[in-house]
Amino acid sequence: MFYFDEINSKKILKSTLIKNAEVFFTTKESFIKTKDESLFNTVRKNKKDICSCLKIKEEDFISPEQTHGKRVCSADKTRTFPDTDALIITNPKRAVYLNYADCTPVILYDIKNNKGAIIHAGWRGSAAKICVETLRIMESNPDDIFALIGPCVCFECFETGSEVINALEKTVKNKDGLFREKNGRMYADLKNINARQLKEQGVKNIDICPYCTCCNNDLFFSYRLENKTTNRISAVLKINP
Repeated sequence: MFYFDEINSKKILKSTLIKNAEVFFTTKESFIKTKDESLFNTVRKNKKDICSCLKIKEEDFISPEQTHGKRVCSADKTRTFPDTDALIITNPKRAVYLNYADCTPVILYDIKNNKGAIIHAGWRGSAAKICVETLRIMESNPDDIFALIGPCVCFECFETGSEVINALEKTVKNKDGLFREKNGRMYADLKNINARQLKEQGVKNIDICPYCTCCNNDLFFSYRLENKTTNRISAVLKINP
């Protein structure tokens, strides 16, 4: 179940499903990613507060260069990750974060081997089954995986075209309830498409966030709704020793 907590009086979103690692999603109050220079000081302060909470150095708070691809990398040693949309981590002295504004944040945690991953799954990443690819590279037993599907554009708000629908339909065996046509318009449920992909790999423990970046735009940034904003929410993961 998802619930709100705070870091230095600023909202973050957490889940009761994962207790053995530090895992959360930032909000419009606690965001740490923007290209808006007028907000740089706010982002620096928020990032400093998060690093202090996680008890890590700021240089050990790592994020990749996301490109809507399916490349998965390990964040245990290096700090630079071009063209990367998923990071795996086992090093407790570091933390990773990826950034979103309608795309689907997915966090995987292997409770037996104490390792995790954050995945950026927009429709392209979802069509490329980036969650399945990350799970494969983690070499985890699906029974040991706890997965969070974070705030993103919801089923009702993700109107798209036939090309996208066709690409997404190919990623799951059971398509029931994931696609809809209404008044000549087509919709896809990105949260549950990614959850279904994981379930079909044997992952049973999945918590799906009820919040939508469009419907709950007071809490989260939306690229669609906010005129292509460069502000982002982030998914954050730190492995405990």
